[in-house]
Amino acid sequence: MKFLFSIIFIGFVNFVSSQEEVVFYFETNRFELNKSEFIKLQQWISANKTSKILAITGATDEVGTSGYNDTLSQKRVSYIFDQIKDKIKIREDFKSISLGEKGATSDNKAQNRKAIIHYLLEKDLDKENEILGKQEENEIVIPENATLEEKIKLAKVGTKVVLKNINFYQNTFATLPESQGALYDLLFVMQNNPNLKIEIQGHICCIDKDHRNLSADRAKQVKRFLVYNGIPQHRISTKGFGVSQPLYPIPEANEEQAAANRRVAIEILSK
Repeated sequence: MKFLFSIIFIGFVNFVSSQEEVVFYFETNRFELNKSEFIKLQQWISANKTSKILAITGATDEVGTSGYNDTLSQKRVSYIFDQIKDKIKIREDFKSISLGEKGATSDNKAQNRKAIIHYLLEKDLDKENEILGKQEENEIVIPENATLEEKIKLAKVGTKVVLKNINFYQNTFATLPESQGALYDLLFVMQNNPNLKIEIQGHICCIDKDHRNLSADRAKQVKRFLVYNGIPQHRISTKGFGVSQPLYPIPEANEEQAAANRRVAIEILSK
């Protein structure tokens, strides 16, 4: 599986004027389109057989809890994805972005219950990388086989780096024995970079909601290891994202996608 950075889709900032967008609206508490919006989606699919999908963003209104809205917006993304997959080309680094109620930008609640498809038209595909800002200074390009130390050295503040090979016993926050190498790699990086501060971020897969806050507990478990081995607590914060930021739509199509979704990452807070 290719090395993945968990970076919010850079193009949303850098090339809004170059990409295309189409918006589909949902009824309250629904993640399936009503008849008129479904027809609109099918018509769009028919008209865009030669386009390429870049990302799908889901959002909700502000009614309900944040956790419920995060899950609902991801279900909206997954629903749209299921309708378009195998019908329109999808970029390899496709992003599934669940904004929940953070995507509520309108005073009209109905306009916030939506999913947005971000895509390129066929006429723009020959300059795809240019449009996507692949050479932008803000993008971090790190070799797949780089060590964690090399990744941290190249990374900038705000970069999120997935920690490979940190795995847990099923439905627990206890790390598997094979995770020791990756944990010690992180420890050595923290020891060798005394100004480095990080946020450890947990993500899980396969279910519609993190009912037990397992993602947060797994992030805290990695912090416990670092603190036990002498890293000051003030250099480490933790956060659990549950299933709100999957790299692949849930339910995942295969084990590779599920493994990518249930991950631990670090965000560089300062260096």
